[in-house]
Amino acid sequence: MDEQRKAVRLMQDYISKHIDEDISIDDLAKEVSFSTSYARKIFSKALGMTPAVYVRRLKLTESALRLRDEKCQILDVAYDMGFGSVDGYQRAFRREFGCNPKEYSTSPIPIWLFTPSLITDSERNVSNMSEIRNVFIQVIEKPARKVIIKRGIKATEYFSYCEEVGCDVWGLLKSIKSISGEPVCLWLPKELRKPVTNEYVQGVEVEADYAGPVPEGFEIIDLPSATYLLFRGEPFDDENYVAAINEIWDAEEKYNPEFIGFEWDDKNPRIQLEPIGKRGYLELVPVKKK
Repeated sequence: MDEQRKAVRLMQDYISKHIDEDISIDDLAKEVSFSTSYARKIFSKALGMTPAVYVRRLKLTESALRLRDEKCQILDVAYDMGFGSVDGYQRAFRREFGCNPKEYSTSPIPIWLFTPSLITDSERNVSNMSEIRNVFIQVIEKPARKVIIKRGIKATEYFSYCEEVGCDVWGLLKSIKSISGEPVCLWLPKELRKPVTNEYVQGVEVEADYAGPVPEGFEIIDLPSATYLLFRGEPFDDENYVAAINEIWDAEEKYNPEFIGFEWDDKNPRIQLEPIGKRGYLELVPVKKK
C-alpha cells in the first residue's frame, strides 16, 4: 500500500476507534505524522469528502443505531457523540436521514446509514495467505423467518452486485433490526429467484411475523427453518478479505457433509456474512439429513 493510502486507512481506523470522542483534523494529522493541510487533502481525495464530513456522518450513523437499539435520551446521544447542542444534532440528523431523531427513536424506519469504504491494499488483497490456517465448522439451526432483499438482474457475487445495484444498499439494511444481528448476503436457490432476477442478493433477516415497513424497491420473502454448516476462518488483516473468502470457499468445496450424516441442501440459500477481519470470515451452507 502506498504511503498516502496507508495514511488514509490509518486515519479511518483512528476515527472508528474514537468515534465517541471529539475528533479534529489535528488529531488525524498527528496520527499519520503529516501536516493538517496535507492530511485533509489526501483524505478528501481518497474518499470524496473532508474528514469533518466523514466524522459527522459516521457519528450520526452510530447515534441512529443507539436510538434504534437502546432506551436513551436524545440529549444524551447528542452530547455523547460530540454535538454542541440538541438543536444542532436534530438538524444534522434530519439532513442526513430525512427524519427527526425523536420520531426515529419512537418508531424506527429504514434509513440510509453511512457505510464508509475502507481503504485497502489492492495488491495484497488479491494475494493468498501463505501460512497454514484453520477453518472451523459448526452445525446450527435457523428458524423460519422472513428476509427483506434487494434484487438485481445479473449479479452472482458481491462485486457484480455492487456494480449493478449499488454498495450503499448495505447502509439501509443495517438500519433494519435483524434477528441475526446484522445484514446478510444470500445466494438464492432457483425456487426463490424470479425469471429475470439474479442469484446473489443482499438482505436482512427479520421475524416470521414481521409487519414493519419494507423500503421502496425491496421485497420480503419467506425462508423456512433450515440446518446450516457454519464455516468460519481465522481472523485476518482487513486488506486480505478476498483471500479470506477464497479460503472458506476452498474448504466448502473439499468438505463432505456425509461424514456427519448430512448432504448439501439446494432448496435453501447459502449465506455470506460481512468479512470482518477480527472475527474471521463466516459463511453458512445449507444441509439436510441423509
